[in-house]
Amino acid sequence: MKESFTEVVVGAVVLVAAGVFLGYAAQATGFAGGRGDTLDLTASFRSVEGVTLGTDVRMAGVKIGTVSAMSLNPETYRAETVLTLTADVPVPDDSSAVIASEGLLGGNFVEIVPGASFTFFADGAEIVDTQGSVSLL
Repeated sequence: MKESFTEVVVGAVVLVAAGVFLGYAAQATGFAGGRGDTLDLTASFRSVEGVTLGTDVRMAGVKIGTVSAMSLNPETYRAETVLTLTADVPVPDDSSAVIASEGLLGGNFVEIVPGASFTFFADGAEIVDTQGSVSLL
């Protein structure tokens, strides 16, 4: 009887540890629910080389969102992106979006360079001032 009780306790501890790990992994990768309100902004880039779905969107080096959609506009031949940002960070409506690199061997990310406006982007707005990635090849 004592052995089965010990097995049940050890099994419960393993299940709790697995749940904590899965919860942490979901939060770290952005799959956790309940992240609060989000703000979707669109931006059109000449080149999005090195950017994929899930790429970080940062402001002052702090992650404030991710790239949630990308497509090619067949009329302008520009890459149309949707940037999903946390709504608790107001973005001035004269801000620009730049594809930046973490270094020679690092990946790319989208950097929001805040403007000086006192009005902010609304959900679904477009960032007009963009700078695409620079190819080093």
